[in-house]
Amino acid sequence: MQRSSSSSSAKNLCRKILYHGNQIQPTERRCDVFINHRGRDTKRNISGLLYDHLLRLKLNPFMDSKNMKPGDRLFDKIETAIGHCKVGVAVFSPHYSESYFCLHELALIMESRKKVIPIFYDVKPSQLKVRDDGTFSNKDLQRFKWAIEEAKYTVGLKFDSLQGDWSDFLTKATDVVIENLTEEDIINRE
Repeated sequence: MQRSSSSSSAKNLCRKILYHGNQIQPTERRCDVFINHRGRDTKRNISGLLYDHLLRLKLNPFMDSKNMKPGDRLFDKIETAIGHCKVGVAVFSPHYSESYFCLHELALIMESRKKVIPIFYDVKPSQLKVRDDGTFSNKDLQRFKWAIEEAKYTVGLKFDSLQGDWSDFLTKATDVVIENLTEEDIINRE
C-alpha cells in the first residue's frame, strides 16, 4: 500500500518538475540530483548509467562530464549545482578518496546539509579513508575526513560490479533517488 502512495508521489513530483522545467530555459534549469563520483572508476558504468536513467525520467541530474563544457569555470559550476540540488548521490569507489575534487564536492554537499545517498561501489564503508599524503591543507584534510565519516555512517546502497545485477541495481538506486526527492519536496512545501 505504501508503495503505491510513494509511486503516485513520485509521479506527481515528476509532473511538477516537468512543468517547471518547461517554464525555465534548459541552460538555467537547476539540478535536482548532484552525482559525486570518481570519473576513472564510475563515469562509464554506474555513475553514467544512473545519470542517463535519471535524465530519461526528466529529472535534472548533474554530473561534471555530462553537464560541463569547455570554458566553464570548474569550481563555480560545481558549487552552483551543489547549492541548488535537492539530493546528492555519492558514488564511493576504490580510488574515490584519492581525488581532491571528489572529496571537495562531498564536503560541500555535507556542509550544505543536503540529503546524501551513498552508493558503495566495489568498496566497503570501512575502507573509505582520507590519506594524508601532504597534498591537502590542514583545513581541507579536516573537512574531507569529517565528510567521509558522515557519509560512511549514512545508510546507502552497496553494489558489487562482478556479481551484482546491473539492471536491478539501477532500478533500485533510481527508486531511492525519487523517494528522497519526493521527501525533500514535501518538506520544502511545509
